[in-house]
Amino acid sequence: MIYTLNGIITESDVTASFVVIECAGVGYKLTVTANTLASLPTPAYTPSGDVEGGEKIKVYTYMAVKEDAVELFGFSTKAELDAFKLLITVSGVGPKAAMSILSLFTPRKLAYAVASEDTKSISRAPGVGGKTAARVVLELKDKLPKAFPEFDTSPVQESPKAQKSAADKTKLKDAQDALAVLGYSRSEIAAAMKNVNMDGSVEDIIRESLAALMKN
Repeated sequence: MIYTLNGIITESDVTASFVVIECAGVGYKLTVTANTLASLPTPAYTPSGDVEGGEKIKVYTYMAVKEDAVELFGFSTKAELDAFKLLITVSGVGPKAAMSILSLFTPRKLAYAVASEDTKSISRAPGVGGKTAARVVLELKDKLPKAFPEFDTSPVQESPKAQKSAADKTKLKDAQDALAVLGYSRSEIAAAMKNVNMDGSVEDIIRESLAALMKN
């Protein structure tokens, strides 16, 4: 299995989305995503057609072996390779469809699209219809956060203390608004609520506050 290639790009084709990387005198043709292609340097040629200089680059690869062909796919980052491997686990998604999706989405944007169940955006990838996009969301919604913790878009679970604090603030505001409707000023309400038990319901807070207001 070829995992990475380190070499110089001797040929690239935007239309066909492939590059040729020469490593130790051997040229490897790789199908790449539009995002990877955009991140790679464009080869420069001499008048005779030879590659002039060239920046040495590294790409991650995936080798797909079929009965009648062997194809190499290239990725500029390990995250993109890992996203590709996840996509081809989805029923009905082969390497071609996976590359199409990753040409439209970076791994981070794909994680967001899956987490938000944005099948419409995913289906915009050439060759990927609505049903396939729905399967991508269904089958990867739990896998993507585990594979890419840094891309996890699920809501952060607040601590019980933080949840109680938020609930107390909501109850306090509701009680203040109710007392204001009765004609009491904000300063009167604030003074009356100084010794009120906030563990009670909104109704209890209002009742205790009214009792304090009526004493003044």
